[in-house]
Parts: sequence; C-alpha cells; structure tokens
Amino acid sequence: MTTVAILGATGSIGSQTIQVVRAEPERFRITALAAWSSIDSLASLAREFKPEVVAIGNPGLADQLRGEVPEGTEVLVGAEGYDELATRAEVVVNGIVGFAGLGVTLAALSSGRRLALANKESLIAAGPLVQPLRSTPGAELIPVDSEHCAIHQCLRSSDHEGQARYLHQLVLTASGGPFRGWGSDELQEVTIEEALAHPTWAMGPKITVDSSTLMNKGLEVIEAHELFGVDYKKIEVVVHPESIVHSMATFTDGATIAQLSEPDMRLPIAYALAYPERIDTSFGGINWGTSKSLHFEPPDRNNFPCLDLAYAAGETGDTAPAWMNGANEAAVDAFLKGRISWPEIASSIESALNQYDGALAESVEAVVRADLRGRECVETYLSVGGR
Repeated sequence: MTTVAILGATGSIGSQTIQVVRAEPERFRITALAAWSSIDSLASLAREFKPEVVAIGNPGLADQLRGEVPEGTEVLVGAEGYDELATRAEVVVNGIVGFAGLGVTLAALSSGRRLALANKESLIAAGPLVQPLRSTPGAELIPVDSEHCAIHQCLRSSDHEGQARYLHQLVLTASGGPFRGWGSDELQEVTIEEALAHPTWAMGPKITVDSSTLMNKGLEVIEAHELFGVDYKKIEVVVHPESIVHSMATFTDGATIAQLSEPDMRLPIAYALAYPERIDTSFGGINWGTSKSLHFEPPDRNNFPCLDLAYAAGETGDTAPAWMNGANEAAVDAFLKGRISWPEIASSIESALNQYDGALAESVEAVVRADLRGRECVETYLSVGGR
C-alpha cells in the first residue's frame, strides 16, 4: 500500500486526490494532511483517514486543531510544518496554490519522495534550484497538470535509451478560456464573474483567472521546459476548446502521440499516485460510441499577450520566471479585488518585466527576492496608473 501526503488537502486538487484515495482504498493510505486555514474540513478529513500527522499553515489555529483531530495524530504548524510533512509519505501531493508551494517541492525531492506536482509556480519560479534535487536517490517528479501528465504519458511511448533525440515538438493544448474569440473592445469590459466562469474546468480563482488571460498556458510552457528539458522553440500552444486532447508529442518521423480523455483532474492525480502502474478506477473515460468533433486553432496572441510574456521570461531564464510569476500573482489579486481591469493584468506584468534586474537563480533567497520584486513592481504600477 502506498502512503500519501496531501498538502492543500481542502482545495481543489486536494479534494480530488481524496476522491481517488476513496476509490482505491486497498492501494493508497493517507498518512499526512495539510491546509492553510480550513480547520473544520481538515479536522473532518483527519477523523476519516486518521493520518499520522496534520499541518495547519495558520499558527493561530494550531491549538484548536489539536483539540479536533484523533488521539495520536501529530499537529505541525506553519511553513516548517509543511516542509516536515512533505517527508512523511512515499508520495507527496503538492496542491498548494502559488509561490508558497516552493518549500514543499524542495523538501519532498530532497528527501527522496515521489512528488505529485500540481503547484506549477514552485517549479517555474525555482527551476534551477529544483533540477539538481531530481537526481536525489528515490526522488521522482510526476506532473499533475493535465497537460504535463499527458506529455509524460506520450513520451513513455518513446522512452527507450537514445529515443529522446527523435522528439520534434511538444504541443500544449489550451481550452481558450471564457473569452476565446472576444475582441479587444469586449475584453475591456470583462467582469470578475466572467473571468471566473471557465467553460471546461472547475478550479480555484487564481488559476481560473490565469486561464482567462492565457497566463496559465504560459506558465505551463515554462513548466514543460523545466520538466522535459525541451527548448522553448520546440514547445507550441494550440487552442482546443473541447479539452479532450490534453497535449501531444510529435516525433521526427511525423508521428504525433496524444493523450485523450474527458476533462477530469482525477485522472492525472491517479496517474501520479500509482506511477508507473495505473489504477483500476476510470476517471475521464471517453464514450467513443457517440459523435465527437475536435477543433484546433492558434491562440490570439494580440489580445492575450500574457502567453508571450511567459515565453519571454522563460527564455530569459534565471530569476526572470520568478519575477514574472510574482508580478502575475499580484496582478491577479489586484483584479480579483477590483483594483485593476482585466486588460491591465497583462500590462502590469509587462511593466514589471521591463524592470527585471537580471539576478541569477543561485539560491532560494534570490528566487524569493525576485518574486517579491515582481510583486512590488505591480504595486508601483497600481499606485501610478492602476485603479
């Protein structure tokens, strides 16, 4: 039986991981759970699964949590508790949203665990720091993003020794978000409610807004580069509104391998938990007896400039992705609070990148500083030109 730690246990990824474990109780056992402040939900999960340890991010809730978890369950607190919890299971699911997930990523890999990574920002912002840890004995990094999980599966079709040289291109698919086909005038009037109405996926607000701007796809481009070691010129993005083809790999002989399923995040989660095996429960299976149409089109880079901003930051390298990621998180937060308009998300990030200082990604402190500077640049933009 595989032991599992879930960080971000009460969020979207965590909740769906719980569903996978419930579906395969003979295969997986939850030994560690963590959340930031959803104490009632966390305590309920602790009573159901009786883990060895739980962690609460908000220190002020620790005493209350100790009174609500089963006897014998250890309670850890804060970022240090998160990092410790990431060493307490064979598979660590990092479902923490945003840059805050970096410590868990580093702790899980450095302790030789399999990391089921849903927190793309930690790899994007700190790729140069994460890469050496992937060679730690026992460490594995299996992506939980549907697109990167799809690529991981596609590349397994040609993973024999020496076969990597035959890879021609990775193709990341994007749903296009809620504003696919909208013109610049329409985008000027986007509301928060419209940006949060994703046509395909049920996700948290930050990731949903990122999808609406195509920044989510830009972040995934950087993540694909870091995960698979593929040059940015060999990573293409196409819009595929049905979200059935989750991504593709094209080889030098012209063959393209794709992974298809109905949109269901439990499939990539289960893939990461069970790797290199597969589970027996079907999530996202397609009924091929019904008519289906699949459409593909290029992204609108003029009206959705965040995609190219991400490419530019990735190609610059070092701390540029961390700088951009911090700026994006600050810009999305400002939009969700009504401080800027939807188009200003991209313009504030571009303003921040224009001030990038070129610092090397030589330490966690350097990455943290770049993230902070990106956020500060957006705050400066807001004070000067934002609403």
